[in-house]
Amino acid sequence: MSAPPSKIRIDIVSDVVCPWCIIGYKQLQVALSRLNGEVDADVHWHPFELNPMMPPEGQELREHMGQKYGTNPQQSDAARARLTALGDSLGFSFSFYEGQRIYNTFLAHQLLAWAAQHRKQSSLEMALFESYFSKQENVGDEKVLASVAGRAGLDEIEAAALLEDGRYAADVREHQRFWLSKGIQAVPSFILDRRYLIPGAQDPDVFVAAFEKLTEEAAELQPANST
Repeated sequence: MSAPPSKIRIDIVSDVVCPWCIIGYKQLQVALSRLNGEVDADVHWHPFELNPMMPPEGQELREHMGQKYGTNPQQSDAARARLTALGDSLGFSFSFYEGQRIYNTFLAHQLLAWAAQHRKQSSLEMALFESYFSKQENVGDEKVLASVAGRAGLDEIEAAALLEDGRYAADVREHQRFWLSKGIQAVPSFILDRRYLIPGAQDPDVFVAAFEKLTEEAAELQPANST
């Protein structure tokens, strides 16, 4: 009789306008598939704003990257090509375009906090990544966000109401402060079993090795727990 899968909590600190966050998540999924059901992943998403001071209208993406990181047009084109190729290899479509804008994501994180209560956080996270990167939508707009919530299987009317009254705003701010206090300064950040930090969009092999270490540790403790 085969052993039951090890249930491992995975906390992911991310932002929905971060291309490496969706790449990292897809790499994580590849790693989990390689483990053939040995790991039961309990995924929780946490808020991080790459651009907390971004105005509602957002900013042209190339301009933003140049100002924030010193990226020139040639470097930007190379980065977009690399991300597009990586996305294609992982089953995710990036649809970069001239004039693309980057937006503030505080409202999107409020929606994700609500989705967690309905066990649809990962579904909404994926829908938000697709909305921004694949469908070229403004994920800082309340109407767009409510529509994305509907596509993720959530109640669109309730989504619009919570975005309007800001009932999850304080919760998001509290979670942001918590992860900053833990030293999380960049995304994506993956915290496995509340113990091991994997920073960035790592290769699936990195995740596999970490999961194998965790399951080995759990197996070593099993005899003591069963007595």
